[in-house]
Amino acid sequence: MAWQDRIVVDPGILVGKPVVKGTRLAVEFIIDLLAQGWTEAEILRNYPGLTREDIRACLVYASMVLRAEKVYPFAVSEA
Repeated sequence: MAWQDRIVVDPGILVGKPVVKGTRLAVEFIIDLLAQGWTEAEILRNYPGLTREDIRACLVYASMVLRAEKVYPFAVSEA
């Protein structure tokens, strides 16, 4: 599954946050629900416009963003 088919970034929707296509539900919001312990069934029941594939696309998108994250250590001088 290509997340690009289900996740869009549009500056005119939620200030450019990635959202599920055709909704105003941010990827961040869906990931937060899962982190709070919501099941896929609970999310789908409460947000009937979503599909199982939308939830998976949110997870794939989040994984891709984290994989691309770079951390650059820097030295702090003790002066």
